[in-house]
Amino acid sequence: MRHVKNPQLHFGEVNISEINIQTRSRDDIPAILKGLQYIYTNDEAREKVFSALEKTLDPSVSTEAGRPGMELWKTFVLATLKLGLNCDFDRLQELANQHNTIRQMLGHSGWEDTTDYKLQTIIDNVSKLKPSVLAEINQVVVESGHEFVKKKPGDALRTRCDSVVVETNVHYPTDINVLWDAMRKVIELTGRLCESSNVSDWRQYRYNVKKIKRLYRKAQKIKHSTSKDEKKKAIRTEAVHQAYRNYLLESERMIEKSRETIKGLVSLDNVIMVELIHTYIAHAERQIDQTDRRVLKGESIPHSEKVFSVFEEHTEWISKGKAGVPVELGVRVSVIEDQHQFVLHHRVMWQETDDKVAVPIIEEAKQRYPAINQCSFDKGYYSKDNVVELNKHLDNVILPKKGRCNKAEKAWQESEVFVKARRKHSGVEACINNLEVRGLDRCLSRGRDGFERHVALSVVATNVHRIGLLLQRKELARLQRDERRKNQRIAA
Repeated sequence: MRHVKNPQLHFGEVNISEINIQTRSRDDIPAILKGLQYIYTNDEAREKVFSALEKTLDPSVSTEAGRPGMELWKTFVLATLKLGLNCDFDRLQELANQHNTIRQMLGHSGWEDTTDYKLQTIIDNVSKLKPSVLAEINQVVVESGHEFVKKKPGDALRTRCDSVVVETNVHYPTDINVLWDAMRKVIELTGRLCESSNVSDWRQYRYNVKKIKRLYRKAQKIKHSTSKDEKKKAIRTEAVHQAYRNYLLESERMIEKSRETIKGLVSLDNVIMVELIHTYIAHAERQIDQTDRRVLKGESIPHSEKVFSVFEEHTEWISKGKAGVPVELGVRVSVIEDQHQFVLHHRVMWQETDDKVAVPIIEEAKQRYPAINQCSFDKGYYSKDNVVELNKHLDNVILPKKGRCNKAEKAWQESEVFVKARRKHSGVEACINNLEVRGLDRCLSRGRDGFERHVALSVVATNVHRIGLLLQRKELARLQRDERRKNQRIAA
């Protein structure tokens, strides 16, 4: 029995519209809470947000009976705070249990309500939010923000687009440390499966993990010879090959033993565990093959065959040529920001480059915001086909050409509209920096679904925070105006 928000106030509970939130505070929490308060007190926006949140409910589960789950409004508040503050779940739990204003926003009274949020409860509920639902909520938040900045319904939206690499939670990959990750999981999971099934074949699996690690560390630390003496160089090379060979042979032996063991342990109770072991075995066998080909046979491994993490398989090796940043491990994300500094739309670029998403991201954004009539891009988004297709959707396509321009292209790039938009395009870097402050610097969520949810929540939190900042500035200006008038009356 899960509700979006219980309309019945408890004794001592403060109505969300009446919560007193500090205006002069420069911390992020008051700004986020003010943004949430504005969304909640706007009747139309609140109904749309609640309608979107209801889509996270499982239709196969009855909402009329059973243990009451966390209200979806509380889930949304906690999720927005987590990404808005770029904090972990431990800090979020502490804030939810101890911060009085946050507890009022969650619907708790200050003096009798002893509700205590458990860590796993928060994790499980925040993880239920779907990226598609968050995209709908973001549209509601943006439209509410446009109303606040007094944008007329017919006003055009002038946007700018850029991409950023969102790092995944992985270590720097080499072929042998990725193999170590896979082998560690194969041995540990097989050992635990045998323990739960009362099979003694893997009672020393912890020792086996240490044995594999010793071989891995030896292969990792052994250095190739830099001597000009061919004899010494050959001896050292053979030592390197022998260290790698020992590591690979022992890994193959453990894989074969694990495969033979789990053949007799497959049942309905442990089918998920068995499938997981097979997944890590496949990773280990791929790494053994690639390490053998690279080190022992001297081959070059094609980039398309490489996997950079056995835990976050979607991780990409990205080199954008930035000074001081030779490589980034993560996934590209394109974002579109309007002239009011709201993030309208984003697109996770799974195995895509900038020039491949220029048209799709504009088409998706136009479906939600038909008022978009202009967008500026970097040169990385340029292609002849992109210019043609974008001109079908936008009045002004601000897309610099790579290379030399013809007469018509040069005239367009020297026009007042183009030059003005290009001068303002660098503002998208401030938007990206703001998103990185709101959790888009590094994604700690697991899997592709967790990555998409993390990015979508970061965009929503950024826009909610933007509304809160605008409200704070407006209220602060009013307070300062009242103080000046008071001082003038005293002086008179």
